[in-house]
Amino acid sequence: MKVVIIGSAYPLRGGLAAYNERLARAFTEAGDEVSIYSFSLQYPSFLFPGKSQFSSGPAPEGLRIKTRINSINPFNWFSAGNEIRRENPDLVICPFWLPFMGPCLGTVLRRIKRNGHTKIVSIVHNIVPHEKRPGDRMFARYFVNAADAFIAMSRAVLQDLKAFSSAKPMVFSPHPIYDQFGNSIPRDEALRRLGLDEKSRYMLFFGFIRDYKGLDLLIGAFADARLRGRGLKLIVAGEFYTDPGPYHELIARHKLENDILLHTDFIPDSKVADYFCAADIVVQPYKDATQSGVTQIAYHFGKPMLVTDVGGLGEMVPQGRVGYVVKPSAPAIADALVDFYVNRREEEFVPHVMEEKKKYTWDKMVAAIKGLAGYQGGRGPV
Repeated sequence: MKVVIIGSAYPLRGGLAAYNERLARAFTEAGDEVSIYSFSLQYPSFLFPGKSQFSSGPAPEGLRIKTRINSINPFNWFSAGNEIRRENPDLVICPFWLPFMGPCLGTVLRRIKRNGHTKIVSIVHNIVPHEKRPGDRMFARYFVNAADAFIAMSRAVLQDLKAFSSAKPMVFSPHPIYDQFGNSIPRDEALRRLGLDEKSRYMLFFGFIRDYKGLDLLIGAFADARLRGRGLKLIVAGEFYTDPGPYHELIARHKLENDILLHTDFIPDSKVADYFCAADIVVQPYKDATQSGVTQIAYHFGKPMLVTDVGGLGEMVPQGRVGYVVKPSAPAIADALVDFYVNRREEEFVPHVMEEKKKYTWDKMVAAIKGLAGYQGGRGPV
């Protein structure tokens, strides 16, 4: 099959780019011809709170990435859509994650569909945004009306999506494992690379820091008296996408400056293994969520998890087998962390993590997409 993926890719960085590039490799491994059409401008500055949208690392090898799409230039939407239409791909995969992108991507898809051949499947990361703005539903609906079928990576998103379209095909297929960050390394080597003391034990909060991700809840939980004096440290690894001031004030209020390690620059792909392999447990204390790529990185590195019972997070983390699913509150998070460290649950959870991760393969995602599009094995519509 001739496949086009529309979405973020190198030199853009972040979870969306990582997802699209790994998906492209999965289709290539299945024998398909794949191109990624990425953004020349992804976000205007008022929508991007980080330091840079661009990677400083080398380009990924073996991927065809075309930097074409400007998210705020309607003339570009027509030209980019017409270019893809002329390529006449069998399948276009267009992830959707933010209503702001609805007018751009919805217009591009409408131009492509004029060829009367291409099937369009959208992988929906979010349809209802975590941080709401005027026009969200209108922009999302404009996009939904342009696609033929949908993959939701959590049942929560699938339910949200049904409010926008009840007639079009849509299925749940979970987020596959992020396995592109290298193999696991010994704990002592990971700690050495990060300059951390081997005598301490570490829990990890990983990823861009936004208010809905609940870092304040985790700081409050970590201040619990039952966790003090045990040699525990919390690593916060990820760039602030919100005002860091309230978080620094909360850390100071609880006198945790020596126990919370703020590694708040962007974490490059080459360092991801270091952080996960240094940690005993990965904590996602979100107040709102759909699914999370952090879960699938933790699975890859065989790490137990603590997630809150919001959105689809709990779907991926069987309670009491690979970790904990708790209420989004500091006391509930603290109770689980106390149980983990006092009762030494790591050795109990890890074998289940390694078994559970087998469910989340890229082959299954490729099969789900092709099935929705009406293709089997690249032989054409069925």
